[in-house]
Amino acid sequence: MTEIKPFSAVFYNKDKVHDLDSVMCPPYDVISPEQQKAYYKLSDKNFIRVLLAQQKSTDTENDNRYTRAKATYDQWLKDGTLVQDDRPCIYFYRQEYKVLGTRHSRLGFISLMKIQDEEGAKIYPHEKTHAAAKEDRYKLWNAVNSCLSPIFVCFSDREKKVEKIFVGDVSKTAPFMDILDQDGVRHIVWRLEDDKLIKSIVDVLQDQPVFIADGHHRYEVARQIRNARMSRSGKKNGAEPYNYLMTYFTNMDSRDLQIFPMHRIVKKFPDDLAFLEEFFRVDRVKKPEDLVVLAAKAGHNEHAFGLYMKNNMCLLRLKNKLLIDKMVKEGSPEYKRLDAAILKAFVFDQIGIPSEDITYTKDMNDIIRMVDSGEAKAGFVMNPVRIQQLKSVALNGEKMPPKTTYFYPKLLSGLTIYRFDS
Repeated sequence: MTEIKPFSAVFYNKDKVHDLDSVMCPPYDVISPEQQKAYYKLSDKNFIRVLLAQQKSTDTENDNRYTRAKATYDQWLKDGTLVQDDRPCIYFYRQEYKVLGTRHSRLGFISLMKIQDEEGAKIYPHEKTHAAAKEDRYKLWNAVNSCLSPIFVCFSDREKKVEKIFVGDVSKTAPFMDILDQDGVRHIVWRLEDDKLIKSIVDVLQDQPVFIADGHHRYEVARQIRNARMSRSGKKNGAEPYNYLMTYFTNMDSRDLQIFPMHRIVKKFPDDLAFLEEFFRVDRVKKPEDLVVLAAKAGHNEHAFGLYMKNNMCLLRLKNKLLIDKMVKEGSPEYKRLDAAILKAFVFDQIGIPSEDITYTKDMNDIIRMVDSGEAKAGFVMNPVRIQQLKSVALNGEKMPPKTTYFYPKLLSGLTIYRFDS
């Protein structure tokens, strides 16, 4: 059973911080070192100073990025830069943005979700996690005793029951926050206090499986923290704050749920492409921008990739789908039909490209830049994973290949915070 409930979020005090646009930042795992420096310069109150504090060569056990994050966080709570809501709420969250010139608006809400044990869980991940990233977040969240960013999950609401609550009641109230981020995405937040409406949302989620889109590491860290605190505490009733995790929910049936493809860039690749013709129809392409369009068009009915090399561009279309089960050695039928799995089996494994020689990006311009500069030899233009594919693979208990999905836009960090002792 998926169990959610409202909470009293910690957030920036608008009486103290007048320019909220300057204090928010993206999730920690999409922030480059250059962006980290830029957010530091943007404001001395930017959330980056807690979420991703800078490391120093002089760091010690008692003075490091985690202790400095805690000191900053504690000071902001003390001086009123951050304040806590005076009552539990659900926070509706709408993001307005453009993709290829088309306007979109993704609606969701932030609440608490009860952490589940693996056995019998209805919370389904789709990506593998890495120990170093989990250790980093574990140290930080323990230091500040808070969940600093929500995880991002999808649920099914074909009847749009949650959206109807927003349109009929919440949208008529004044927004709680209205922020324009560095990428031009508008983030609007409303508070929902009405107990009856909150109960209606809780009921919609009660029997739902939910699928983690972003925040796999954060979910596992929250589970680690819960397990550690349960082992230390005495009497427990299951309602302790550490049993819950701040979570953003959005409807997987919405057309505004955008999943971007994650392209592959490889350091080495043969100049002679004859080996590809055994499995693919190879069509020459004249312009880089055509690769994305042609791959997307072909991808409606077949497995297709764009290949970008210096002075050589082509569209690759898999000839024989019947070979998939033979060539892709692992996974369910749904897993085997992921483009990322097919590219690995039919191309990368054929010429021995190791995983450490693959770079991932959502931006076609990165492919062009790296290949043209000689930093890489080839780039593969991918099509996005469909939400139904993600759902099927997750329900099978499987994890997708690395860097298969990129949900857009990302949630802002700094909008709401959940204190484990609240």
